[in-house]
Amino acid sequence: MSVLFVCYPKCGTCRKAEKWLKDHGLAYDKRDISIDQPTEAELREWKEKSGLPLKKFFNTSGQIYRQNQLKDKLPGMTEDQQFALLAESGMLVKRPILVDGDTVLVGFKEKDYEESLL
Repeated sequence: MSVLFVCYPKCGTCRKAEKWLKDHGLAYDKRDISIDQPTEAELREWKEKSGLPLKKFFNTSGQIYRQNQLKDKLPGMTEDQQFALLAESGMLVKRPILVDGDTVLVGFKEKDYEESLL
């Protein structure tokens, strides 16, 4: 099973993460989140494997998050509603997401990549 790297090519953090992967000679399949957004089923699986709270999957600095005032709305939403919302727009999902078997990393922290992939 190959590593899946879900990113947005214009995102600086995604570019840093991809450079890290290349610098360490790691093979991966790249998926542009703006064209091929994660499904609700994928998001549910990734959340489970990551062990992270669902809120960590939201791109809280993105325009859609701010425009829709999701900071105030999310606490009143069910988990099912939040998953459905994330599946509607790839741009609402925090990135990059790296999926390697049972390991799922959200965002890019060099230390986490090193501990999980090297």
